[in-house]
Amino acid sequence: MKKILSLMSLLCCMAVYGQHTVTGTITDSDNIPLLGVNVIEKGTNHGAVTDFDGKFKIEVSDPNSAISLSYIGYESQDVKVDGQTDLAIIMNEGVDLGEVQVVGSRSYKRSSTDSPVAVDVINISELPTRNGQVEINQILQYAAPSFNASKQSGSDGADHIDPASLRGLGPDQTLVLINGKRRHQSSLINVFGTRGRGNTGTDLNNIPASAIKRIEVLRDGASAQYGSDAIAGVINIVLKDNVGEVSGNITYGAHSTNAAGDWEDGTPNAGGENRLYDEDRSFDGNTIKVEANYGLPIGEQGGFANMTTELLSRDRTLRPGAPWRLGYGEAGVDGFNFMINSAVPISDKTDVYAFGGRNYRDTDAYAFTRDPEEARTVASIYPDGFTPRITSIITDGSASMGVRHELDNGWNVDFNNTFGKNRFHYFIKNTNNASLESASPTDFDAGGHSLAQNTTGLDFTKFFDGALEGINVAFGAEYRTENFQIFAGEEGSYATYDVNGLAIIGPNQETPVDSLSGEERPGGSQGFPGYSVANEVDRNRSNIGFYLDSEFNITDAILLGGAVRFENYSDFGETFNYKVATRIKLIDNLALRGSVSTGFRAPSLAQIYYNLRFTNFVGGDAREVLLSANNSPVTRGFGIGELQQETAFNASAGITFNFKGLTATIDAYSIDVKDRIVLTEYFDAEELGLNVVAAQFFANGVDTKTQGVDVVLNYRQYLGENKLTIGVAGNFNNMTIEEIHNGDLDADTFFGPREQFFLQASAPDYKIGVNAGFSTPIFNVALGLTQFSEVTILDWQSYESDDDYDSRDARFEAAKDVYEAAMVLDASVSVNILDNLTLTVGGNNILNAYPTIQDDWTDSGGYWDSVQMGTSGAYFFGRLGVKF
Repeated sequence: MKKILSLMSLLCCMAVYGQHTVTGTITDSDNIPLLGVNVIEKGTNHGAVTDFDGKFKIEVSDPNSAISLSYIGYESQDVKVDGQTDLAIIMNEGVDLGEVQVVGSRSYKRSSTDSPVAVDVINISELPTRNGQVEINQILQYAAPSFNASKQSGSDGADHIDPASLRGLGPDQTLVLINGKRRHQSSLINVFGTRGRGNTGTDLNNIPASAIKRIEVLRDGASAQYGSDAIAGVINIVLKDNVGEVSGNITYGAHSTNAAGDWEDGTPNAGGENRLYDEDRSFDGNTIKVEANYGLPIGEQGGFANMTTELLSRDRTLRPGAPWRLGYGEAGVDGFNFMINSAVPISDKTDVYAFGGRNYRDTDAYAFTRDPEEARTVASIYPDGFTPRITSIITDGSASMGVRHELDNGWNVDFNNTFGKNRFHYFIKNTNNASLESASPTDFDAGGHSLAQNTTGLDFTKFFDGALEGINVAFGAEYRTENFQIFAGEEGSYATYDVNGLAIIGPNQETPVDSLSGEERPGGSQGFPGYSVANEVDRNRSNIGFYLDSEFNITDAILLGGAVRFENYSDFGETFNYKVATRIKLIDNLALRGSVSTGFRAPSLAQIYYNLRFTNFVGGDAREVLLSANNSPVTRGFGIGELQQETAFNASAGITFNFKGLTATIDAYSIDVKDRIVLTEYFDAEELGLNVVAAQFFANGVDTKTQGVDVVLNYRQYLGENKLTIGVAGNFNNMTIEEIHNGDLDADTFFGPREQFFLQASAPDYKIGVNAGFSTPIFNVALGLTQFSEVTILDWQSYESDDDYDSRDARFEAAKDVYEAAMVLDASVSVNILDNLTLTVGGNNILNAYPTIQDDWTDSGGYWDSVQMGTSGAYFFGRLGVKF
């Protein structure tokens, strides 16, 4: 028995000895805690990352081992444990950044505060905890000063993918990177009544927030460095790479249905009553999100695989709307996300890395309501009328793999291939094809579209210590292929049928007539007509690019950077762009910075080849109303040429200040964009002799100038173990339309006042955010105040006849919808119930602010358009977070 007890005691001692726990705090030389420092037990995969207070906890295998520290902009260092259990470590600013880059610079020797251009580095893991947002677009809406996104309603595909913009430019004029590699765009092109009309963009909501380590927002033109789309700037999403830690969250939240306004009794959806196809509710938009993240060590040289999974379920919201818009509100969604980020060293100088994921979303939004007495309603199926549902299955996948290697001469080589594909498939439910009358199905497969992109890149980088105060040189090449497809739905989703139930293909077939209205029955699924065989597209293009990017540290105080890039596209030809940037330190904590650059955006394949065809049969003659592809003879018949690249000239100047707990940046900018691609209104096309009644087109139609100022102030003060943080971020913006290239076409139809107001509404005059937080070891409190500027757009009255008004000017004046400046208040409280368990409760827009109420002429059919804070009102949430 004594031997057994002695052996057990020895094993316990060995276990304790092998489970030495080390905690610590890491600060800079000004005693400011550093968030996100990588802490690794030397020679192992045991690791940790410092939290917002600079604290970490790590299990080491030997009390006499050492830990290695690395952090952006600071010198890496090794610290011996020597049996200690609590360490206080100071890291010194330096240039030893290892494999970490900040977007906007290809130098591994540059931090965001040292950059010659404006870069926001956002710790994404902290934001959802404070503000309760569950999607990236909405998180950035309240975190980045010049980022704007609002959920749409009544905009078909845009109800399911939120259009977002930077500095008021188009959704497709901001480039998105993942771990520094180009991300593919969505296949959706915004067409119907939405911000960013005529544009494509990248769907940030496909990326799970819990997979993200940080987001870097470069607020400066960067086409010379990264290629097409980077006119407004670049968003680089850096995925998590920590190991040995499991974290997860369960979030539940809902919106108040008490829509602000003095509503008449019986107004649909007002106060949560008289809801479409639903019972009365005090809350809707019920949201459940479950997320988990785990980092797995691989091998003994620091390899890792960090995996994230996320489940999201959000119900629709319903808000007051016109009688023809009973389903006004945000779309519902059920989604599943998976993301992985990994790297494995195969030698001291070579590692293989891979990252990617898959997103699946099942979305559900209401279209406009159909009256029971209309020819498009089959009364035997819907005696009281109906509201169709536009649902979609959106799948998005990506995979990136590469090899990084340091050559014997010191050059770093990165060879990478990245593939991504987005597929958008429509299913229309609670609908009918009126031409089939009582034989009509009530749901249809309406087809859809997809976009695939493959990018292969080879990059070389080297930092020369012995030249000047240091020179970084980078050059490389990139080859990219793209494929855009439109695939047809089932015949009933797009066809018009004759009285015998046969699809009409010729002039001798008789169209059914509605007995009440006397009108011919229209074909296709109501709510969204399906893509027909005639719409089908399968198009490809390729481009190759070469770049040179360098930074010269002339002295410790003066940095000069420059970049040039040449690209050749298989469809529109060549483009050449440049950038020059500088930063001058006046004193240690004060610097000036500025840049000038040219930029471009290649027309997307969707803008070139997207088309919709609606067939009407009048008097036995088939006539088409269509959105004409750019390569169509109809488009050429109107004198509209092939789409060319958008070009831009960017200039910026700013000042940065950093002292103790205060950091401040002020950056002014001017962006001139030539030949912006827009979507026209419908032109009368009968005179073309092509059997087309009306047509609209994509065209290089508008020149704009955008000028503004970004202001970011942050202050952090430590009071013993407690911490106070205050942040102010503002964007002040002005966009003017310099010229409209309508040629001989009618200006009001080509790009009239209504479209001009929509374009300018995407660039609001200002947005100011003030955030304050106070934290203790037990709890923390966060408050956020966001002020939105006034927004003015034109409603449908702009299309009325002048006969109903005193003049054309009076008509447009009556059509103005003015949304007054508005303010939103967010608040949350988090309590550390246990060391590894945190409970957070809070609310977004807790004062239930709404845009100013308008009439029922709005584009959306509701009593508001989707501007400013959106139209879902107050949102309250609770979150349980675990980490071990």
